[in-house]
Amino acid sequence: MIRSRLGELSSRGIPAVLLGGLTMAMALSALGAPSAQGRSTIQEILKNGVEGFADSRGVPIHYVSMGEGPLVIMIHGFPDFWFTWRDQMPALSRHFKVVAISQRGYYKSGQPKGVEHYTMDKLTADVDAVRQHFKTQKATVVGHDWGGWVAWSYAMAYPEKLDRLIVVNLPHPKGIDRELTTNPQQAKNSQYARNMQEPDSAAKVDVEAMATRLAARYTDPDLKKLTIEAFGRSSIEAMHAYYKNNYPRPPYRDDRQYPPVKSPVLLFHGLNDTALLPGMLNDTWQLVEKDLTLVTLPGIGHWAQTDAADLVTRTMLNWLNR
Repeated sequence: MIRSRLGELSSRGIPAVLLGGLTMAMALSALGAPSAQGRSTIQEILKNGVEGFADSRGVPIHYVSMGEGPLVIMIHGFPDFWFTWRDQMPALSRHFKVVAISQRGYYKSGQPKGVEHYTMDKLTADVDAVRQHFKTQKATVVGHDWGGWVAWSYAMAYPEKLDRLIVVNLPHPKGIDRELTTNPQQAKNSQYARNMQEPDSAAKVDVEAMATRLAARYTDPDLKKLTIEAFGRSSIEAMHAYYKNNYPRPPYRDDRQYPPVKSPVLLFHGLNDTALLPGMLNDTWQLVEKDLTLVTLPGIGHWAQTDAADLVTRTMLNWLNR
Protein backbone atom coordinates (compact mmCIF):
# COMPACT_ATOMS: atom_id res chain seq x y z
CA MET A 1 0.00 0.00 0.00
CA ILE A 2 2.73 2.46 0.90
CA ARG A 3 4.71 1.83 -2.26
CA SER A 4 1.63 2.08 -4.47
CA ARG A 5 0.60 5.36 -2.88
CA LEU A 6 4.10 6.75 -3.33
CA GLY A 7 3.72 5.73 -6.95
CA GLU A 8 1.23 8.58 -7.28
CA LEU A 9 4.31 10.76 -7.82
CA SER A 10 5.06 9.35 -11.26
CA SER A 11 1.43 9.04 -12.33
CA ARG A 12 0.74 12.66 -11.45
CA GLY A 13 3.98 14.04 -12.89
CA ILE A 14 5.11 15.46 -9.55
CA PRO A 15 8.71 16.82 -9.58
CA ALA A 16 10.18 14.43 -7.01
CA VAL A 17 12.89 11.78 -7.01
CA LEU A 18 12.38 8.37 -5.38
CA LEU A 19 15.50 6.29 -4.77
CA GLY A 20 14.99 2.61 -3.94
CA GLY A 21 11.69 2.29 -4.08
CA LEU A 22 9.23 6.41 26.35
CA THR A 23 9.21 6.22 28.55
CA MET A 24 12.38 6.95 26.68
CA ALA A 25 13.12 3.26 26.36
CA MET A 26 9.85 2.85 24.46
CA ALA A 27 10.78 5.73 22.18
CA LEU A 28 14.18 4.21 21.39
CA SER A 29 12.58 0.85 20.73
CA ALA A 30 10.09 2.46 18.35
CA LEU A 31 12.71 4.47 16.49
CA GLY A 32 15.41 1.84 16.22
CA ALA A 33 19.15 2.25 16.83
CA PRO A 34 21.79 3.64 14.49
CA SER A 35 24.70 1.62 13.23
CA ALA A 36 28.19 2.52 14.42
CA GLN A 37 30.32 1.34 11.49
CA GLY A 38 32.64 3.50 9.40
CA ARG A 39 32.24 6.70 11.38
CA SER A 40 34.40 9.80 11.57
CA THR A 41 35.76 9.86 15.09
CA ILE A 42 34.56 12.52 17.46
CA GLN A 43 38.18 13.50 18.12
CA GLU A 44 38.64 14.22 14.41
CA ILE A 45 35.49 16.36 14.35
CA LEU A 46 36.49 18.30 17.45
CA LYS A 47 40.04 18.79 16.22
CA ASN A 48 38.79 20.49 13.06
CA GLY A 49 35.71 22.15 14.54
CA VAL A 50 35.09 25.24 16.61
CA GLU A 51 32.75 25.20 19.60
CA GLY A 52 30.74 28.28 20.45
CA PHE A 53 27.40 29.69 21.57
CA ALA A 54 24.74 31.83 19.95
CA ASP A 55 22.46 33.91 22.16
CA SER A 56 18.75 33.31 21.64
CA ARG A 57 17.01 35.90 23.80
CA GLY A 58 19.13 34.94 26.76
CA VAL A 59 19.28 31.20 26.07
CA PRO A 60 22.74 30.05 24.93
CA ILE A 61 22.63 27.67 21.97
CA HIS A 62 25.72 25.49 21.75
CA TYR A 63 27.21 24.62 18.37
CA VAL A 64 30.20 23.07 16.67
CA SER A 65 31.18 24.65 13.35
CA MET A 66 33.44 23.50 10.53
CA GLY A 67 34.46 24.96 7.18
CA GLU A 68 33.79 28.20 5.33
CA GLY A 69 31.19 29.25 2.80
CA PRO A 70 27.40 29.51 2.73
CA LEU A 71 25.85 28.71 6.10
CA VAL A 72 24.33 25.28 6.76
CA ILE A 73 22.64 24.85 10.16
CA MET A 74 22.15 21.23 11.26
CA ILE A 75 19.60 20.35 13.95
CA HIS A 76 19.51 17.03 15.82
CA GLY A 77 16.48 15.18 17.14
CA PHE A 78 15.57 13.15 20.22
CA PRO A 79 17.60 11.96 22.07
CA ASP A 80 20.72 13.04 20.16
CA PHE A 81 23.04 16.04 20.19
CA TRP A 82 25.04 17.98 17.63
CA PHE A 83 27.22 14.96 16.90
CA THR A 84 24.41 13.05 15.18
CA TRP A 85 25.74 14.84 12.05
CA ARG A 86 29.34 13.64 12.46
CA ASP A 87 29.22 11.72 9.15
CA GLN A 88 27.97 14.68 7.13
CA MET A 89 29.98 17.50 8.73
CA PRO A 90 33.47 16.82 7.28
CA ALA A 91 32.22 16.39 3.71
CA LEU A 92 29.88 19.37 3.77
CA SER A 93 32.49 21.58 5.41
CA ARG A 94 34.62 21.43 2.26
CA HIS A 95 32.03 23.63 0.58
CA PHE A 96 30.02 25.26 3.38
CA LYS A 97 30.23 26.63 6.88
CA VAL A 98 28.54 23.79 8.72
CA VAL A 99 27.10 24.60 12.13
CA ALA A 100 25.66 21.65 14.09
CA ILE A 101 23.73 22.83 17.12
CA SER A 102 22.58 21.24 20.35
CA GLN A 103 18.97 22.31 20.77
CA ARG A 104 17.81 24.05 23.93
CA GLY A 105 17.54 21.58 26.77
CA TYR A 106 20.34 19.45 25.36
CA TYR A 107 24.00 19.14 26.35
CA LYS A 108 25.71 22.53 26.71
CA SER A 109 22.80 24.64 25.47
CA GLY A 110 20.57 26.55 27.87
CA GLN A 111 17.93 24.60 29.77
CA PRO A 112 15.26 27.05 30.90
CA LYS A 113 12.87 25.63 33.46
CA GLY A 114 9.24 25.21 32.47
CA VAL A 115 7.45 23.48 29.63
CA GLU A 116 6.47 26.84 28.15
CA HIS A 117 10.08 27.46 27.07
CA TYR A 118 9.97 24.65 24.49
CA THR A 119 7.21 25.78 22.17
CA MET A 120 7.91 25.67 18.43
CA ASP A 121 8.19 29.44 18.09
CA LYS A 122 11.07 29.41 20.59
CA LEU A 123 12.77 26.46 18.89
CA THR A 124 12.67 28.15 15.49
CA ALA A 125 13.84 31.41 17.07
CA ASP A 126 16.91 29.52 18.31
CA VAL A 127 17.74 28.55 14.73
CA ASP A 128 17.34 32.12 13.58
CA ALA A 129 19.57 33.29 16.43
CA VAL A 130 22.29 31.00 15.06
CA ARG A 131 21.81 32.45 11.58
CA GLN A 132 22.13 35.97 12.99
CA HIS A 133 25.16 34.95 15.04
CA PHE A 134 26.99 34.11 11.82
CA LYS A 135 25.81 37.35 10.19
CA THR A 136 24.21 35.86 7.09
CA GLN A 137 20.98 36.84 5.37
CA LYS A 138 20.01 33.25 4.60
CA ALA A 139 20.92 29.72 5.62
CA THR A 140 20.29 26.20 4.51
CA VAL A 141 18.67 24.30 7.38
CA VAL A 142 19.05 20.54 7.91
CA GLY A 143 17.06 18.63 10.51
CA HIS A 144 16.45 15.10 11.77
CA ASP A 145 13.53 13.92 13.93
CA TRP A 146 12.63 16.89 16.19
CA GLY A 147 15.29 18.83 14.37
CA GLY A 148 13.34 18.07 11.20
CA TRP A 149 10.12 19.34 12.76
CA VAL A 150 11.93 22.53 13.76
CA ALA A 151 13.40 22.77 10.25
CA TRP A 152 9.97 22.48 8.56
CA SER A 153 8.60 25.03 11.00
CA TYR A 154 11.52 27.39 10.38
CA ALA A 155 10.84 27.19 6.65
CA MET A 156 7.25 28.24 7.25
CA ALA A 157 7.98 30.93 9.87
CA TYR A 158 11.10 32.48 8.28
CA PRO A 159 10.75 31.91 4.52
CA GLU A 160 12.84 34.95 3.63
CA LYS A 161 15.72 33.67 5.81
CA LEU A 162 15.86 30.16 4.34
CA ASP A 163 17.89 29.19 1.30
CA ARG A 164 17.15 25.47 1.11
CA LEU A 165 15.69 22.81 3.40
CA ILE A 166 16.91 19.26 4.07
CA VAL A 167 14.94 16.95 6.36
CA VAL A 168 15.78 13.40 7.47
CA ASN A 169 13.03 11.11 8.74
CA LEU A 170 10.51 13.73 9.71
CA PRO A 171 7.60 14.12 7.28
CA HIS A 172 5.83 17.44 6.89
CA PRO A 173 3.69 18.16 9.98
CA LYS A 174 0.57 18.07 7.81
CA GLY A 175 1.33 14.45 6.90
CA ILE A 176 1.83 13.65 10.58
CA ASP A 177 -1.55 15.20 11.42
CA ARG A 178 -3.27 13.25 8.66
CA GLU A 179 -1.81 9.85 9.48
CA LEU A 180 -2.39 10.19 13.22
CA THR A 181 -6.02 11.01 12.42
CA THR A 182 -6.71 8.41 9.73
CA ASN A 183 -4.19 5.58 10.18
CA PRO A 184 -4.81 3.42 13.28
CA GLN A 185 -1.38 1.81 13.00
CA GLN A 186 0.32 5.20 13.11
CA ALA A 187 -1.75 6.23 16.13
CA LYS A 188 -0.74 2.98 17.84
CA ASN A 189 2.93 3.43 16.97
CA SER A 190 2.88 6.93 18.49
CA GLN A 191 2.16 5.62 21.99
CA TYR A 192 5.73 6.53 23.01
CA ALA A 193 4.92 10.20 22.28
CA ARG A 194 1.74 10.07 24.37
CA ASN A 195 3.79 8.55 27.20
CA MET A 196 6.11 11.55 27.13
CA GLN A 197 3.13 13.89 27.20
CA GLU A 198 2.13 12.61 30.64
CA PRO A 199 2.78 15.17 33.42
CA ASP A 200 5.23 12.94 35.33
CA SER A 201 6.94 11.33 32.33
CA ALA A 202 10.42 12.72 32.97
CA ALA A 203 10.45 11.49 36.57
CA LYS A 204 10.15 7.89 35.34
CA VAL A 205 13.41 8.01 33.38
CA ASP A 206 16.52 6.30 34.76
CA VAL A 207 19.07 8.76 33.37
CA GLU A 208 22.14 6.62 33.99
CA ALA A 209 20.58 3.55 32.40
CA MET A 210 19.41 5.54 29.38
CA ALA A 211 22.83 7.12 28.91
CA THR A 212 24.43 3.69 28.98
CA ARG A 213 21.91 2.39 26.47
CA LEU A 214 22.54 5.28 24.11
CA ALA A 215 26.32 4.85 24.36
CA ALA A 216 26.00 1.14 23.60
CA ARG A 217 25.01 2.04 20.03
CA TYR A 218 28.61 3.02 19.27
CA THR A 219 32.00 1.32 19.05
CA ASP A 220 34.17 4.46 19.18
CA PRO A 221 35.15 4.83 22.87
CA ASP A 222 35.35 8.61 22.57
CA LEU A 223 31.84 8.72 21.15
CA LYS A 224 30.60 6.47 23.95
CA LYS A 225 32.16 8.79 26.52
CA LEU A 226 30.79 11.94 24.90
CA THR A 227 27.31 10.40 24.61
CA ILE A 228 27.20 9.61 28.32
CA GLU A 229 28.51 13.08 29.15
CA ALA A 230 26.08 14.86 26.83
CA PHE A 231 23.03 12.91 27.96
CA GLY A 232 23.96 13.39 31.60
CA ARG A 233 24.22 17.16 31.11
CA SER A 234 20.86 17.40 29.34
CA SER A 235 17.43 18.02 30.80
CA ILE A 236 15.00 15.11 30.62
CA GLU A 237 12.16 17.52 31.38
CA ALA A 238 13.17 19.61 28.38
CA MET A 239 13.32 16.58 26.09
CA HIS A 240 9.82 15.62 27.09
CA ALA A 241 8.63 19.23 26.80
CA TYR A 242 9.14 19.00 23.04
CA TYR A 243 6.45 16.32 22.99
CA LYS A 244 4.20 18.02 25.51
CA ASN A 245 4.14 21.27 23.55
CA ASN A 246 4.44 20.30 19.93
CA TYR A 247 3.44 16.69 19.21
CA PRO A 248 -0.28 16.35 18.38
CA ARG A 249 -2.50 15.10 21.18
CA PRO A 250 -5.64 12.98 20.89
CA PRO A 251 -8.25 13.45 19.71
CA TYR A 252 -6.14 13.89 16.59
CA ARG A 253 -7.30 16.28 13.90
CA ASP A 254 -6.45 16.87 10.28
CA ASP A 255 -7.75 20.41 9.81
CA ARG A 256 -4.66 22.43 10.74
CA GLN A 257 -3.45 24.69 7.95
CA TYR A 258 0.23 25.31 7.24
CA PRO A 259 1.85 28.03 5.13
CA PRO A 260 3.49 26.70 1.95
CA VAL A 261 7.21 25.99 2.07
CA LYS A 262 8.78 28.40 -0.41
CA SER A 263 12.28 26.90 -0.68
CA PRO A 264 13.53 23.78 -2.47
CA VAL A 265 13.32 20.69 -0.26
CA LEU A 266 15.38 17.50 -0.02
CA LEU A 267 13.54 14.92 2.07
CA PHE A 268 15.02 11.57 3.14
CA HIS A 269 12.99 8.81 4.73
CA GLY A 270 14.11 5.38 5.92
CA LEU A 271 11.14 3.16 5.11
CA ASN A 272 11.74 0.93 8.16
CA ASP A 273 10.99 3.83 10.52
CA THR A 274 8.24 2.47 12.77
CA ALA A 275 7.69 5.71 14.67
CA LEU A 276 6.94 7.74 11.53
CA LEU A 277 5.34 5.48 8.93
CA PRO A 278 6.00 6.23 5.24
CA GLY A 279 2.35 7.04 4.54
CA MET A 280 3.08 10.42 6.11
CA LEU A 281 5.06 11.31 2.98
CA ASN A 282 2.03 11.30 0.69
CA ASP A 283 0.99 14.69 -0.69
CA THR A 284 4.11 16.45 0.61
CA TRP A 285 4.48 17.89 -2.89
CA GLN A 286 1.26 19.83 -2.40
CA LEU A 287 2.84 21.72 0.52
CA VAL A 288 6.03 22.88 -1.23
CA GLU A 289 6.05 25.65 -3.82
CA LYS A 290 9.44 24.77 -5.31
CA ASP A 291 11.10 21.48 -6.20
CA LEU A 292 10.85 18.54 -3.83
CA THR A 293 13.41 15.73 -3.99
CA LEU A 294 12.18 12.72 -2.05
CA VAL A 295 14.70 9.96 -1.31
CA THR A 296 13.21 6.79 0.15
CA LEU A 297 15.56 4.26 1.72
CA PRO A 298 14.35 0.63 1.91
CA GLY A 299 15.76 -1.32 4.83
CA ILE A 300 16.80 1.84 6.68
CA GLY A 301 15.20 2.96 9.93
CA HIS A 302 14.79 6.25 11.73
CA TRP A 303 18.47 7.32 11.79
CA ALA A 304 19.04 7.50 8.03
CA GLN A 305 21.88 10.00 8.44
CA THR A 306 23.90 7.31 10.23
CA ASP A 307 22.46 4.04 8.91
CA ALA A 308 22.81 5.20 5.29
CA ALA A 309 25.50 7.79 5.95
CA ASP A 310 27.39 7.57 2.66
CA LEU A 311 24.27 7.80 0.50
CA VAL A 312 22.78 10.60 2.58
CA THR A 313 26.01 12.60 2.54
CA ARG A 314 26.61 12.17 -1.20
CA THR A 315 23.02 13.09 -1.98
CA MET A 316 23.16 16.17 0.22
CA LEU A 317 26.36 17.34 -1.48
CA ASN A 318 25.09 16.73 -5.00
CA TRP A 319 21.81 18.48 -4.25
CA LEU A 320 23.43 21.47 -2.55
CA ASN A 321 26.05 21.87 -5.28
CA ARG A 322 23.76 21.49 -8.27
